[in-house]
Amino acid sequence: MKVMVVDDSLAMRLIVMKTLREAGFDGLDVTQAEDGAKALEAIKNDEPDLVLCDWNMPNMTGPELLSALKDEGINVKFGFVTTEATEEMRNKASELGARFLIAKPFTPDTFREKLTPYIH
Repeated sequence: MKVMVVDDSLAMRLIVMKTLREAGFDGLDVTQAEDGAKALEAIKNDEPDLVLCDWNMPNMTGPELLSALKDEGINVKFGFVTTEATEEMRNKASELGARFLIAKPFTPDTFREKLTPYIH
């Protein structure tokens, strides 16, 4: 299964990947992108099964990426992993078609709970 981690912080991308392993999701084909624009191009070339994306990034934000994917007709499973998790953000994420929003700081248990329905 292919998973893309999108975050402008290399440290956070590495933490997300480590947490996936700690949550028991071994053997995933994980790719990375440092902003939404790079992620969009990569997804067009090789669509992952799941995208874990930060909300606020330079060049193209997470919500802009999700909207662009919809505009391109790409219906990939998509969720946010972000510092802020206000009710307004959760509602917007849901309206855009995100499957979940995981707030930082997160734990392997949080990942297991939120991602098990989407990782096979």
